[in-house]
Amino acid sequence: MSKKAEQPSAENPEELLDLKVTEPKEWAAGIPAVYEAFKDIIHETGPLRGMGALLKMNQKGGFDCSSCAWPDPDDDRSPIAEYCENGAKALAEEATTKKLTEEFFAQNSVADLAKLNDCEIGKKGRIAQPVYLPEGGTHYQPISWDDAFKKMATKLNSLASPDEAAFYTSGRTSNEASFVYQLFVREFGTNNMPDCSNMCHESSGTALNEVIGIGKGTVTLNDFYDTDVIIIMGQNPGTNHPRMLTALEKAKKNGAKIIAINPLHEAGLTAFKDPQTVKGFLGIGVKLADIYLQVNINGDMALLKALEKLLLDEEKLHPGKIFDQEFIKENTVGYDELVKDIEKQDINKLCESAGVPFEQLREAAELLKYKNRIIVCWAMGITQQVNGVDTIKEITNLVLLKGSIGKPGAGLCPVRGHSNVQGNRTMLIWEKLKDEPAKKIKEVFGFDPPKEKGFDTVESIKAMHAGKLKFFFAMGGNFISATPDTNYTADGIRKLGMTVHVSTKLNRSHLVHGKEALILPCYSRSDRDIINGVEQIISCENSMGVVQQSKGVLKPISDQLLSETQIVCRLAKATLGDNSKVDWDKYQSNYDTIRDDIEKVISGCEDFNKRIRLPGGFYLPNGPREGKFKTEKYGDKAAFSVVKLPDDKLADDEYMMASIRSHDQFNTTIYGLEDRYRGIHNERRVIFMNQKDIDRDGFKAGDKVDLFNYGDGVERVAKLFVVVPYNIPERNTATYYPETNVLVPINSVAKGSNTPVSKRVIIKIKKHNPNKN
Repeated sequence: MSKKAEQPSAENPEELLDLKVTEPKEWAAGIPAVYEAFKDIIHETGPLRGMGALLKMNQKGGFDCSSCAWPDPDDDRSPIAEYCENGAKALAEEATTKKLTEEFFAQNSVADLAKLNDCEIGKKGRIAQPVYLPEGGTHYQPISWDDAFKKMATKLNSLASPDEAAFYTSGRTSNEASFVYQLFVREFGTNNMPDCSNMCHESSGTALNEVIGIGKGTVTLNDFYDTDVIIIMGQNPGTNHPRMLTALEKAKKNGAKIIAINPLHEAGLTAFKDPQTVKGFLGIGVKLADIYLQVNINGDMALLKALEKLLLDEEKLHPGKIFDQEFIKENTVGYDELVKDIEKQDINKLCESAGVPFEQLREAAELLKYKNRIIVCWAMGITQQVNGVDTIKEITNLVLLKGSIGKPGAGLCPVRGHSNVQGNRTMLIWEKLKDEPAKKIKEVFGFDPPKEKGFDTVESIKAMHAGKLKFFFAMGGNFISATPDTNYTADGIRKLGMTVHVSTKLNRSHLVHGKEALILPCYSRSDRDIINGVEQIISCENSMGVVQQSKGVLKPISDQLLSETQIVCRLAKATLGDNSKVDWDKYQSNYDTIRDDIEKVISGCEDFNKRIRLPGGFYLPNGPREGKFKTEKYGDKAAFSVVKLPDDKLADDEYMMASIRSHDQFNTTIYGLEDRYRGIHNERRVIFMNQKDIDRDGFKAGDKVDLFNYGDGVERVAKLFVVVPYNIPERNTATYYPETNVLVPINSVAKGSNTPVSKRVIIKIKKHNPNKN
């Protein structure tokens, strides 16, 4: 058994803060959400700057929220508050008036900053000028933009091959910046474009492309308002997509039923108090989940197969009344094979595997029996499993059996976690390049893009270790805190010749770096972007395929910031010089010219500049939404899939652990230390456990423990966590990320998508030993 060297940082603390545990909430939002949102805004920005920006966020003609990708209503947007608590916190983070000048970096070494926790690092303020860390240096120091571009260009042009560089993308990046970014990377000569999709909905894209012909969801927001049943799986909307609660409330008022499927009992799946309504303001909530199935971690596939078996039994009694046989005959392949597989299943074993009593599954099947306007939503609880791709195919099986696709009020809804992460992929940010867009790039720009598949996120980390990568460029994000196997990833990053991060604020990725490092400060979504006296607009795509404009309203905190688009264009000019066939000057001076060329390359973006200026933007084409399927393997048919149940056996001393967000964070950005929905205050290093497990293993509430994973024969440890009893199934546990990303093995990935398996990590729990290194 080998052991990882631990990295010195706040992620291995010697003591905990003053944890306070209260009763979990039974409802989400309400007046506390309003208070928390305004408190952060006023503290970080002052009342005028922040409140003025809030009135423009997610409004037509305003700017798109930089947090989640939940869509804005087409027509009935609130004129006052078309945002949620976490959206307001995201704005407070980027609109803050605190800024990091050269004096800050002179006074704070990289080593000292690394001792801070992630919340403390993020609260320091906006980065106000480019900074550079020389090889062997201890402090970042100011650098001019021209010198920064020269250093990057020199490093890139000295590589033995373009494939020694990797270019990461965060979901925040606009469509325009994404398009010019991938264009530069491919003209440079590589497809090494890992992105945050690799770590979240890659499983969704992989599965859906294969079985329905598009790697996106098929519903619109209006479908939620007029449907019969909404199934929510592996998703916690109250924390991760709070504006979804408004859509669920409207669905309930219009008669929809909601089935929640989740290991933890979550406030945001139970009830919602809308603070914009009189009842919500007075503390009167709307019940959300009609049926709450508290499934085991990764028991979702067994649960789906159990529902299908119960529905198949009813279909045999009432032929054509339960399954949509006409739809199945005209639009699908593989039905007979699926039925044979369902018939072989043992309902009792399925219930045991799912961890859900038969009576509850029977109740859910009864609710679904005669309904065909069904929407199924899911997120990371499904995608970040070793069998995530197969579980999404099983979700699709249920939808196809019921004919619940290609009609109003029905369809598939993978809920994206980061604003414009879906748009990045539409704009060709991917380690793969299909033949059609490759052909279009050649026609429009006159160069042959590389054909070989590049590195995805996990492959990039392994390539760092193997010495295959020498240069790493990150367009936004917090790579070290988002990726698995933290210590392994950090070791790989430190082997790089240069790391570059385009960022708005300081984060841990700036403190775990290559031999040389650059931080390039950019505009946020809320910042005005004015070029030659003309206000520029950008565009984003939400979870439901709507592309709309975004225009910042705030004065930037420094005159040393550049837009992501300008950074890419200037880097391309410095690196490619006269050899480039792209007019980068044109792009960096007027973003309309980028959109003119996007429409020549990206299908569905015709008349881009005209349609992006329409109120609410436009919908991208979506064949399955209209009942039209075009799959690579099955032609004009959608496909049923026969998939195997996972083998999720545990040793007697092992637990399953899912990493989750607190309510006071968005992805890797930690806003504070309050998870009021789950009753956790002033601390994040907690492990949620079933009381029976606590009693059986000799623990008690408040005990300090260390968490271990032994994947691939390597001991990984996350030290000093506090045991908290919680409503979660036996042998299931949950912890916050990124604190426990250190436990996720680099080789534990979803089959077919290579997505890190962060939602089912096998751990052992031991009493904390302060003397053990």
